[in-house]
Amino acid sequence: MYEPKQIVSTESEVREILGKVLYSQDTKVIDHIDEHCRTWIERSTFVVISTVDKSGRVDVAPKGDPAGSWKVVDQHTLAIPDRLGNNRADTFTNIIENPRIGLMFVVPNRREVVRVSGSAVIAKDSDLLEAMAVGGKLPNLAVIVRVEEAMFHCGKSMIRSNLWNPDKWESVEGLPTYGQALVDHGKLPITVDEMQAGVEENAIECLY
Repeated sequence: MYEPKQIVSTESEVREILGKVLYSQDTKVIDHIDEHCRTWIERSTFVVISTVDKSGRVDVAPKGDPAGSWKVVDQHTLAIPDRLGNNRADTFTNIIENPRIGLMFVVPNRREVVRVSGSAVIAKDSDLLEAMAVGGKLPNLAVIVRVEEAMFHCGKSMIRSNLWNPDKWESVEGLPTYGQALVDHGKLPITVDEMQAGVEENAIECLY
């Protein structure tokens, strides 16, 4: 296991290396969802959710849905629907143990993102779930986020990654399939082809 030789352990060391906070970056954090954040969140089709369990172990979960699926209930409250998935429920078990949560909302073909942090609870209110139905199918549950901080984050990560620039994308040749990773990591008694066929069927039949 690699052991770093020069560890940075204080904020003053970080500031000495990075310099002072850039103009506007120390004033951009607000404590609610304003009209700009609302518009962004309602146009977002992809959100990344970060939670932490009682032992401090971090989980990061991606969620994808049509624009308008993430609900801005009011200036201090968001609702994120839970769709069919792998049933691991890592986000839910973490929230039960530790309500702290962070979210990053992505809008396709925009370089910036919106970040939100606060606390969360799990809800099954029927009227709320009905409002987040897709194709007549209701989500199983909803994550209710009490907003404490919201901010726009600059687009440098998207620029550097060329995420929205197909001409710059690397080939996916040589990458393991999801089926292969599942079989190898779990040492499962099933062929890779059988597992991948199940993965492909699940992606078509079990979206909602």
